[in-house]
Amino acid sequence: MRRQNKALETVDFADLTARAWRSLLAAAASRGSGTAPEWLVRHGDGYGPAADAPEAMQPLLELYAPLCFAQAERPLTIAHLGQSLDGYIATRSGDSYYVTGPDNVRHLHRLRALCSAIVVGAGTVERDDPQLTVRHVPGPNPVRVVLDPSARLRAQRRVFTDGAAPTLVVHAAGLDAPAPGLAEVVRVPVEDGRLDLARLLERLRERGLASVFVEGGGSTVSRFLEAGLLDRLHVAIAPLVLGSGRPGLTLPPRERLSECLRPAHRVFTMGGDVLFDCDLRAAPTVPTGGTLTRAI
Repeated sequence: MRRQNKALETVDFADLTARAWRSLLAAAASRGSGTAPEWLVRHGDGYGPAADAPEAMQPLLELYAPLCFAQAERPLTIAHLGQSLDGYIATRSGDSYYVTGPDNVRHLHRLRALCSAIVVGAGTVERDDPQLTVRHVPGPNPVRVVLDPSARLRAQRRVFTDGAAPTLVVHAAGLDAPAPGLAEVVRVPVEDGRLDLARLLERLRERGLASVFVEGGGSTVSRFLEAGLLDRLHVAIAPLVLGSGRPGLTLPPRERLSECLRPAHRVFTMGGDVLFDCDLRAAPTVPTGGTLTRAI
């Protein structure tokens, strides 16, 4: 037992994490061309952890490797929500700083770094004035895409003025409004008062943006999910009860459970939070019996 503890003490987890992250960044940069970077192997249309990857690297590689293969022929759209135990992403006043813990915040920045574009709604920019850049991990900033069909946002918002990354603002087709600050306007058709999100993804892919991360808010993520445009959905659940507030996912009601979405998924612990990694393109799961295990 003493020998085992001594061996564990010699493992530099920070170094292994840094090395695994460099491999993931290299995989995302290559977008599936050539051989797999260190610690990764090709698995069909994606990457997976190599058999000889150190055990401490495995969770990081398993979680993020599926996101590193996006390319023009196989684009990827992923969304993320961080919510409380009772399903809220913010209080009624909009306070969401932070529902989830620091490990999940780092996760958000990893998703930004691995994807070529990040999408948020006008409400998120209006309420939080986010930067939408990569600051908590090494990696490139994605192209920032702000959905603002009615051109209501002021040009003084940081995404439009800081010059930290290329920024697109999406206006409704036919709306003749100037570009705010340093942003570039992209016009997309509107159907029933809503932006045509499928057409938006087409426009982004025409620009070479094959991997798209829909970060928020809840209504924006819900609309992409409702339209069937998400390949993966990450939902982080924090040990927190708000009682009331702004809901995460809001979708049309279903009368029967058999009509509801029960996606294939994997579960990761992330600090004090639990992350569900849902694969929306895989076959739905079927509830089965199992054994009781303790995650943390």
